[in-house]
Amino acid sequence: MVQAYRFALDPNATQEHALRSHCGAARAAYNWAVGWVSASWWQRRAEESYGVPEADLTTWRPWSLPTLRKAFNAAKHTDPQFAPWWEENSKEAYNTGLANAAAAFDNYTKSKQGRRKGKRVGIPRFKSKRKARLSCRFSTGTIRVDADGRHIALPRLGILRTHEPTIKLLARVQAGTARILSATVRHERGRWFVAFQVEVKQDIPRVARPDVAVGIDLGIKTLAVMADSTGEIRTVANPRYLDSALKRLRRASRTVSRRHGPDRRTGQKASRRWEKANAQRNKVHHRVANFREDALHKLTATVAAEYGTVVVEDLNVAGMVKNRRLARRIADAGFGEIRRQLTYKTRRRHATRIIAADRWFPSSKTCSGCGAVKAKPPLHVRTYGCDACHLVIGRDTNAARNLAALAAAACTTGTGVAGDQDTALAVSKPRGADQKTRATRPRRKTGAGRAGGATLPHQQQTETGDRPQAELLTLW
Repeated sequence: MVQAYRFALDPNATQEHALRSHCGAARAAYNWAVGWVSASWWQRRAEESYGVPEADLTTWRPWSLPTLRKAFNAAKHTDPQFAPWWEENSKEAYNTGLANAAAAFDNYTKSKQGRRKGKRVGIPRFKSKRKARLSCRFSTGTIRVDADGRHIALPRLGILRTHEPTIKLLARVQAGTARILSATVRHERGRWFVAFQVEVKQDIPRVARPDVAVGIDLGIKTLAVMADSTGEIRTVANPRYLDSALKRLRRASRTVSRRHGPDRRTGQKASRRWEKANAQRNKVHHRVANFREDALHKLTATVAAEYGTVVVEDLNVAGMVKNRRLARRIADAGFGEIRRQLTYKTRRRHATRIIAADRWFPSSKTCSGCGAVKAKPPLHVRTYGCDACHLVIGRDTNAARNLAALAAAACTTGTGVAGDQDTALAVSKPRGADQKTRATRPRRKTGAGRAGGATLPHQQQTETGDRPQAELLTLW
């Protein structure tokens, strides 16, 4: 299997300057590729507005990685953006930016044609030097973990000291059960990290109770209520790390607001006192994020190592955070991160599956004793009372028991999707919600009066949904 090993770095001033230079080179190469490809789009649009025939228009520039790499190698010697300093960084830095640009154009094309799931992707845009994430990937050259367990080696950067020991990865490499494929350096939460992509040979571990299913109901007052098929109930309190740090965060924010910060409208640069105060405020945010990440990893690791079947809800987290009264606490709980971690951690276990209950499954409205369904109670009512069997139980506990019973019902009825990884269980949907949502958006009609009817490739209405990439490039 392929997994990642991430370690914090402790670079000196010279090494940190080199790291920022490599990440800046990746961003510059990305912007160059976006501008190089988009230039042909706008040139064709201008030529069409002048009445140039189709045969005489500028040809479309392809965005495949080999093509971008060849064009960049020819332009880096003469382009004033790269000519003075491109030799200072490793070629892997520029390859990182070109690969990201090729992936961005591919995602845009697939999204436009309806072949990509998720939110619609727009045209790739330039990355800002002030906002872009500092990241660079190395796939060739000297990439190793030193034998002392406290240093790593990367191309052109040399030997870097790690903040924590690398014994876990070093032992596997020396034993011959791991092979390093690539390394990615990234600046995150005020620190530099290196993540090794490693091909690891290991036995798939088994869970402690493979025949037990657990239903997990997530909430704000209580982070998780877990009810398994044996009747055991477990409650995980919500630590609310952000609420505990709000007092310090407000004080740090007031200090920042009283300093002379940057202003792009007037060209004012930030003062040294503002930078120092802003760094102190960021430390509060980073501390909260680290605490939250540690707590969620411990929770999901415990669940994945114990139960053979895990049932979670398909929550609309993006819609839930639109509630201004609960958005801060929902974001602090990390509902989406819990499901993401459970998904990949259960796949690493033998004979383990995760089931995502349908979004419209009435877990809070159904009685876990008799199965009667009642109207959904308001959020402030935390006790469920059944009118049929007169069962009185906690609202979250009742929902968790219904989710656990959902896994057993799927196994006995044979719904077909219960054994799949991270699949949504088919249940009845109230209020006519059993109709499927359109996978793609309807195509818009091209305006004939816009620039003389000229269109960009992302505005063309071509039937290229099933055509290969090479034919698509020919058409465009």
